[in-house]
Amino acid sequence: MVVTVPYDVVTRSLGAGVTDTGTPITAEQARMLACDARIVPAVLGGQGQVLDLGRSRRLISGPLHRALVLRDGGCAFPGCDRPPRWCEAHHIVPWSRGGITSLDNAVLLCGFHHRLLHRTAWQVRLGHDGFPVFVPPRHVDRHRRPRRNLYHRRT
Repeated sequence: MVVTVPYDVVTRSLGAGVTDTGTPITAEQARMLACDARIVPAVLGGQGQVLDLGRSRRLISGPLHRALVLRDGGCAFPGCDRPPRWCEAHHIVPWSRGGITSLDNAVLLCGFHHRLLHRTAWQVRLGHDGFPVFVPPRHVDRHRRPRRNLYHRRT
């Protein structure tokens, strides 16, 4: 069943929907149908590109991968100059621990730094500006000062 929400219906009665047979339904009914059908909301970019797949997909590909390449420009690990074609997408909060597949939960890393993050105490998060920040383990920097890769952001 396809549930559509025509613009005039939305403007008249926010939250209402219409089934593919034209039957009007309430917002609550639309949410229940979506839940029963295991429909996962997706966040779209300007041209309708999917930028957030929630937990409906684990692997980062297509428009989401291109957005990641545009943001990070290559391996985001501090000091690394590897280009995007040598990199893999990494979930900041691991998929196995409930992490979602989105631009806000991903970072581009070369194979070496991807394995390093999985095997050591290095941590990664997105900074207030939306770019990756890496926190080294104590044996690398006892103050654990955050680090960034500025190589790919050069002008």
